[in-house]
Amino acid sequence: MTATQKETMGFKTEVKQLLHLMIHSLYSNKEIFLRELVSNASDACDKLRFEAVSNSALYEGDSELAVHIDFDKEKNTVTIQDNGIGMSRDDVVNHLGTIAKSGTSEFLGKLSGDEKKDSQLIGQFGVGFYASFIVAKDVVVETRRAGLAANEAVRWQSQGEGEFSLENIEQAERGTKITLHLKDDESEFADSFRLRNLIKKYSDHIAIPIFLPQEVSSDDADGENKQIPEAVNDAQALWTKPKSDISDEDYKEFYKHVSHDWQEPLAWSHNKVEGKLDYTSLLYIPSQAPMDLWNRDAARGLKLYTQRVYIMDEAEQFLPLYLRFVKGILDSNDLSLNVSREILQQDKNVDSIRSALTKRVLDMLTKMAKKDEEKYAKFWAQFGEVLKEGPAEDFANKEKIASLFRFASTQGNSDSATVSLTDYISRMKENQKKIYYVTGENYNAVFNSPHLEFFKKNNIEVLLLTQRVDEWMISHLANFEEKTFQDITKGELDLDELTGEEEKAAAETLAEDNKSLVERIATALKGEVSKVRVTARLTESPACLVVGQNDMNDSLRQMLAAAGQEVPEAESTLEVNPNHPLIATMDKEQDEERFNDLAHVIYGQAQLAQGSQLQKPAEYVAKLNKLLHDLMK
Repeated sequence: MTATQKETMGFKTEVKQLLHLMIHSLYSNKEIFLRELVSNASDACDKLRFEAVSNSALYEGDSELAVHIDFDKEKNTVTIQDNGIGMSRDDVVNHLGTIAKSGTSEFLGKLSGDEKKDSQLIGQFGVGFYASFIVAKDVVVETRRAGLAANEAVRWQSQGEGEFSLENIEQAERGTKITLHLKDDESEFADSFRLRNLIKKYSDHIAIPIFLPQEVSSDDADGENKQIPEAVNDAQALWTKPKSDISDEDYKEFYKHVSHDWQEPLAWSHNKVEGKLDYTSLLYIPSQAPMDLWNRDAARGLKLYTQRVYIMDEAEQFLPLYLRFVKGILDSNDLSLNVSREILQQDKNVDSIRSALTKRVLDMLTKMAKKDEEKYAKFWAQFGEVLKEGPAEDFANKEKIASLFRFASTQGNSDSATVSLTDYISRMKENQKKIYYVTGENYNAVFNSPHLEFFKKNNIEVLLLTQRVDEWMISHLANFEEKTFQDITKGELDLDELTGEEEKAAAETLAEDNKSLVERIATALKGEVSKVRVTARLTESPACLVVGQNDMNDSLRQMLAAAGQEVPEAESTLEVNPNHPLIATMDKEQDEERFNDLAHVIYGQAQLAQGSQLQKPAEYVAKLNKLLHDLMK
């Protein structure tokens, strides 16, 4: 393609939707466009510096990296220019014509049309280059990648609607220049004072100089004033400063720079380590989960520097997967400048830093949980389910991770009333040796489970677990503070520790007295349940279903089945309450056919009570209708 040819291309569908959303939903936050473009320019300079470590020719004789911002009041334009890595034609198409970001479809699927709610979603997704169209009616990008010929530069132009144009141009300098033709009512940004304030507000921490034209008096004969570039920002990497010199606002703005999230973080930790290993870390806990949080294969990790030279954006080796929500930077003097992901995987220093950073994040969360319960509740609502992956992935910190967990319990009155495991243990009965829990699809289902009847009657707290990860998490956690976990829907529940000798003897007598009834029910349900027995765990319901101590419970079996995975067979036991009037009536029933129908109805009720689907719904309805008809005669 020659310099005079222009090609028009259409935006991908998701870009059109995002542009429309940003233009209409982020108007009150319109000034963030400058922060996003300066942040991108800074990243471009970082990437050039890194590539030039192994190929200094990329500097093309100019190693003084900078961002220049200019404006023209008459033309109503603002330009942002950097001499960073630049873009090739393919880079431009891939970066400015589509959104190559995990979670895009989910993000767009959540858009409601409510501008306030949708603008909050943008905070989770990130804003980036497309923020330009909040204030601009026309955007022109002129760029050449370092190392390419001058005639391989590219001009991209769009009005932020359905399409963009692309043409090759001549450009002697490497890097990228973005010209914003401002909307008529956005001329406030074509102003030196306004731009200066925005740079100081949002980008003072950027580690390369940001220049604005400064008008100075001239000594020339014509007497005209001249404009010279003047650095506006501090131009020092924020993480290299002493903590005492950094304000909370500085930390918050730097978070937005590294995360491309325009919401403030919940907490951060800034530390410099010297000794066997030398490194600085600045770690952030976001306030909102990103759209791709549940994609374990999505890009994640810290922004990695070595001796303040940028290495990569997502260095995932320095934190475990269950902490993938953490954002921030790591600058280490003990890693090679030519670091690659393969080298990182083989570097023993990485393991040491990873261990230390993991501990630091867990300490940060522990501190938050103790000192600010309201803030920690926000964290838990966003990231608690991911944190529950921890016991399976990080055995060394298993107990510390578990201390951060929060659960609903029978002591609360809603699923938002949560307790820690430490709180639970502090309220355990004198002889209680286990942490009791029940799992299910939702709070109402588990709170009303018949399995809880004995525990509610005796005021014994039970944790109510309703997230899919819970049973898997418990299987890896196994115990906490020397207390084992017990699913109250599994096995022949041993409640001896919670009852006296008198209650124990009464239970044994009850089982013996109803031996023949149990045998009759077992015969009626042969092939449908593995066993029938008398239970002490029911006080109001006639029956319930339990599985073997080592079997999957019903909620996990349903989850696996829904995912199309093979579900192993489980031992299903029907436990009956002989004190319930319905069971007592069955014991007196002489008609074996009627007894059989009653047994199947009781069995069906037990299935429904635990949230399961009936195995033979039509047969169940027919038997129930027959019993009701007989009752009405």
